[in-house]
Amino acid sequence: MIRMVLATSAALAAVAALPAAAQQEAHPVVLDGTVLDVSATGTSTRVPDLAVIQAGVVTQAATAAEAMQQNNAQMTRVVAALRKAGIADRDVQTARISLSPQYRYADNKPPVITGYQASNQVSVRFRDVAKSGAILDTLVTVGANDIQGPNLTLDKPEGALDEARVDAVKKARARAELYAAAAGLKVDRILTISENGALPPVPVPMMMRAAKAEVADSLQVLAGERELNVTVSVRFLLK
Repeated sequence: MIRMVLATSAALAAVAALPAAAQQEAHPVVLDGTVLDVSATGTSTRVPDLAVIQAGVVTQAATAAEAMQQNNAQMTRVVAALRKAGIADRDVQTARISLSPQYRYADNKPPVITGYQASNQVSVRFRDVAKSGAILDTLVTVGANDIQGPNLTLDKPEGALDEARVDAVKKARARAELYAAAAGLKVDRILTISENGALPPVPVPMMMRAAKAEVADSLQVLAGERELNVTVSVRFLLK
């Protein structure tokens, strides 16, 4: 009996030494109602105001040095044309530089190097989408023969995404009210809201590889419209 008392006293002393928050036992929250989880996707639309295009030069020569020299000369003209067209330096970024041997293959013989291919490509942001086609024409004229894009997107999508968030919550609420009415209940309140994902406008790439002689008419880049999506999960309490 004495040992039991001592043990109990020691236990009480240990509890007394703990912070007050640690002494409180966690009790599960009991909700007086029915819990309903709803997932909904909200949308908003915008006209793209930014076009991103990859533009570069591919050259081939007998030696690696010649391939790079020719590539550098053509690429210098491409960058100069971009600046002349009013593209700011902050909107032009080197995307890829490569140099690789070119081989000739024959049956039962080791491959033979026949020359070298150099490639230099920059990523260009066009803030005036309507002018991007005309600038692409100019780039091809001055030697760009490797062009990919455009990817049409938004420069600042935050406002459109917020609209989609509001739309998502409204849809979730309407859906919860539908379920509640079908069950003979009413929506009492929202317990939790979580965002599952916010998707910026999905770019639709258009690929193009052109040589100077192949450009006849001016290229047209049509902005169209892009959809932004936000998905939320909302937990409701029905009564």
